[in-house]
Amino acid sequence: MLFRYPEIVIFATWAIASSTLAAEPTQIRLVDVTDRTGISFVHSDGSSGAHYLVEAVASGMATLDFDLDGDLDLYFLNGAALKGASYQTPPRNALYRNDGNWQFTDVTEQSGLGDEGFGLGVAVGDYDNDGWPDVYVNNYGANALYRNNGDGSFQALAGQPEIACGEKVGGGVTMLDIEADGDLDIYVANYIQFEYDLRPPSIFHGRVVYGGPVLFPTEPDDLLRNNGDGTFTNVSDQSGISAHSEWGMATIGLDADLDGDTDIFVANDSTRNFLWENDGQGKFTEIGLISGTAYDYQGNPQGSMGVDAADFNGDLLLDLFQTAFENQMATLYENSEGGFFEDVTLRTGAGAGTYHYVNWGTAFADLDNDGDQDLFMANGHIHDNLDEFDDTTSYKIRNQVYENLGNGHFVDVSQTCGEGMVVRESSRGSIVDDLDSDGCLDVVILNSRTKPTVLRNECNASANWIEIELVGTSSNRSAVGSQVLLTAGGKSQLLEVHSGRGYQSHFGSQLHFGLGENTTVDRVVVRWLGGGVEEFSNIRANQRLLVRQGLGISSRSRNDE
Repeated sequence: MLFRYPEIVIFATWAIASSTLAAEPTQIRLVDVTDRTGISFVHSDGSSGAHYLVEAVASGMATLDFDLDGDLDLYFLNGAALKGASYQTPPRNALYRNDGNWQFTDVTEQSGLGDEGFGLGVAVGDYDNDGWPDVYVNNYGANALYRNNGDGSFQALAGQPEIACGEKVGGGVTMLDIEADGDLDIYVANYIQFEYDLRPPSIFHGRVVYGGPVLFPTEPDDLLRNNGDGTFTNVSDQSGISAHSEWGMATIGLDADLDGDTDIFVANDSTRNFLWENDGQGKFTEIGLISGTAYDYQGNPQGSMGVDAADFNGDLLLDLFQTAFENQMATLYENSEGGFFEDVTLRTGAGAGTYHYVNWGTAFADLDNDGDQDLFMANGHIHDNLDEFDDTTSYKIRNQVYENLGNGHFVDVSQTCGEGMVVRESSRGSIVDDLDSDGCLDVVILNSRTKPTVLRNECNASANWIEIELVGTSSNRSAVGSQVLLTAGGKSQLLEVHSGRGYQSHFGSQLHFGLGENTTVDRVVVRWLGGGVEEFSNIRANQRLLVRQGLGISSRSRNDE
């Protein structure tokens, strides 16, 4: 996060980006259903008034079907008491089971997922290929990998210091199969080297505020190779990952250059971003500058926060969208053949209206089921006393939705897509997933120091959709890194399975495609990570499909195991 007070000079192009946009009509309808869900979780950031930077960047969240009952459960990360703070009941992470009809039950105690560390990032994936999703939590302090026991409970893997990664300040987490050997490895972003007495409090206009990451030393990220026997080896040095270090925030694994292996993008705060190019054998070269993703179109570093990857323009290449700090625009990087990217934020309108906001959680998602990827952004400043000295923005801010018009342009529809967008909080992580099985993607936002916001999407009922879940056999069972190419009505879409995305969060393991007016999918092509392609044709819309590698395709309901 770049701290640039007093205000910098704003160029004419920025004036367009920060202008107030007219309300645009949309088929997206986001309704606040928080109060009916039974979710009582309240986020804590461990703050005592001393304004330690760690507290300002917490926390992420995740969706997962932990009990394999066919619907998506919610996992919220929480902070912990920092120096000078105390709680009668220590904060902990919370798991809520989805019981249907927007009812959720707190099952934290029996699940064993109530981690009391200072939670920052989370990713979900079946690391041991036993059919049950496991959870990795990136903390300030020791990290933890929770193995799903298959009976509704989880057990933290003990006796492996490699998994803990030392006493660091975590960022985002990505599970990926770095050498396509059939099991999931773990990329762990690290933020700052933090010590309580390292620096005195930052003062601005006579007030104590959060100092930026540039005041602290950087910490190299960690790469943990899955040995296939329940153990992990830290391969940060031999893989090349430790060769560079910046202030790591969000991460995502993606096949950026379409060469069949998984690369890694890291959104770094107040400095250049990383794009780690995979040679297919788990060795990585940092090509952020060469690829065009290190800086924005002006050559400036950003206070990069969250990131997501999808094909926004239908050219069947994965693009990147990255959120940023105040006095910057959220940035859309368009992918071209060969994995080279161009900042097309101004041309597409994807960053219009974000200049005065701090954006955190983000997602590409077809929120209106019209066959292209829209954008969601969770917003909120870090300075809890901001309103005392800055009248251009606020600590609590509305979130934003940008509709993809299908012609290479986005428009801000936040004012017209439902009363759920009226909520003002200081938001951090967020997820976008179909929580009520109605074929529309819903939204949950983790808000700092308060309860989350749960938004039901009552999108256009006349628009069709299809959801595809992949299960690997020779590929990793979670199919992370595998891709689906879908064609309907002459239009093709590409989605890839990710583990860890947005702002320090995880969601979207089951791929969701909007189909618009098309009632039939002409063709589905599955490209399995590690090799192998399967093709299916003439599939009816508005159903959920399960594709088992080498075993065919079948329809499933939410309650199928």
